[in-house]
Amino acid sequence: MGTIKVGVCGWGDHRDLYRHGVSSRNKLSVYASHFPIVELDSSFYAILPQRNYQTWVQETPERFGFIVKPHQAMTGHRRLDAPADRRELFRQFEESIQPLVEAGKLKTLLFQFPPWFDCASEHVQYVRACRQLLKTYPFSVEFRHQSWFEPRYRERTLDFLRGLEATHVLCDEPQAGEGSVPIVVAVTNPKLALVRFHGRNHAGWRNPGKGQNWRDVRYLYRYSDAELEEWLPRIRQIAGEAEEVCILFNNNSGGDAVANAKRFSDMLGLKPDGLHPRQLELF
Repeated sequence: MGTIKVGVCGWGDHRDLYRHGVSSRNKLSVYASHFPIVELDSSFYAILPQRNYQTWVQETPERFGFIVKPHQAMTGHRRLDAPADRRELFRQFEESIQPLVEAGKLKTLLFQFPPWFDCASEHVQYVRACRQLLKTYPFSVEFRHQSWFEPRYRERTLDFLRGLEATHVLCDEPQAGEGSVPIVVAVTNPKLALVRFHGRNHAGWRNPGKGQNWRDVRYLYRYSDAELEEWLPRIRQIAGEAEEVCILFNNNSGGDAVANAKRFSDMLGLKPDGLHPRQLELF
């Protein structure tokens, strides 16, 4: 049975963790007293300087792990102003993350492709090119267009990821048309399986409403115990096939991610070790 670790996406906005007036510069240290992994999202919006990663290495325990999202121009989100030299962007990103790599704290690079990125030959080739440019690093792929997992393509998609030695990201999200994917319980990389819980806000998934931040609406959801229990046999199944399973909760619009992550950890009987001492909350 593989090791199972649970965390959430980002560490800055989880008010349940910072009830004692924690300053921004101490939040990651406090976070790391609760969870052994975190998803790093700020790397999606900018190529960060190495000093940021160096600081985060210093602020986390030895066995802490980061799931890092590459820059949005690397995953094709910026179609209108894509850089002329994408290879240079990949080089800059690779250089920036070296402190995590050298410290052994990079769990995986999470390539989350946009909802319009369908199962077309040019997109297959682009994923392959991304993998080639970053072939020495753990590499995970989250598809968000339903076509990748249509019955005629499902096994071909999984075999494609296996051939790239890439981790298939299992997602729990609303089933709201082409821009969402079904739950596909499969392990494509025996070293790592990755699961992301986005919530089940069906109404807000594609239509956040006028004048509202789409992210605030889309991920506004709290899982019930019954919904989390649905995942227990799935997690046990993939933990039987992968050396490590990382589980991330992304439903934090209403502050629900931490509570759901801790509850799911309890359901799985997890007792994470190697965390920071909890007294850091007093800073």
